[in-house]
Amino acid sequence: MTLDTITDKIAKAEAAAGRPAGSVSLIAVSKVQPDERVEAVLQEGHRVFGENKVQEAAGKWPAFRERFDGIELHLIGPLQTNKARQAMELADFIHTLDRPKLANTLARLAQEMGRCPELFIQVNTGAEDQKAGVLPSEADGFIAECRTLDLPVRGLMCIPPVNEEASLHFALLAKIAARNGLAGLSMGMSSDFEKAITFGATHVRVGSAIFGERVVGG
Repeated sequence: MTLDTITDKIAKAEAAAGRPAGSVSLIAVSKVQPDERVEAVLQEGHRVFGENKVQEAAGKWPAFRERFDGIELHLIGPLQTNKARQAMELADFIHTLDRPKLANTLARLAQEMGRCPELFIQVNTGAEDQKAGVLPSEADGFIAECRTLDLPVRGLMCIPPVNEEASLHFALLAKIAARNGLAGLSMGMSSDFEKAITFGATHVRVGSAIFGERVVGG
């Protein structure tokens, strides 16, 4: 697939769901992609990208930002507390706020730096041991806690279990967001972003379908 194909599919899914054109933001997930592939997508005019690791983002995006205007960078991988400052300096959005310790660190740094990226709280909708994220039963409490810290919580994020019907998890995330008055829903990847859009996704995270398979160690 190409960037044009993906944007076309998003536009059709928005229309089919009765949503306004342009209501879904496509995050091109550029983790472990060589710079020339990322640059090719930038040259096509795309400006919204996602990275998993702070270190990789730091090695890639400051140079691209010098050459291309209007880049919006989303951090979509697990965030260690000791990388929080660097993450806040680099990113416009962080999608993986998932525990009180990280919330407190971000709040302290936001006071100190006078700015904070927009935040998504990661919800572990499948209650999977190996996955980060707050449990659905604890989401309301954690959202409230983040709000008392004056954090700019924009919405929720989830990664459904591979072997389960993604729709159930998208529906659950949308329900938690709605009852907490949150507009943002970061959900849906290369294989299921159209489905996510029907459940209200505002941000879809697509990597391999845009860039091709990841290059590891290359």
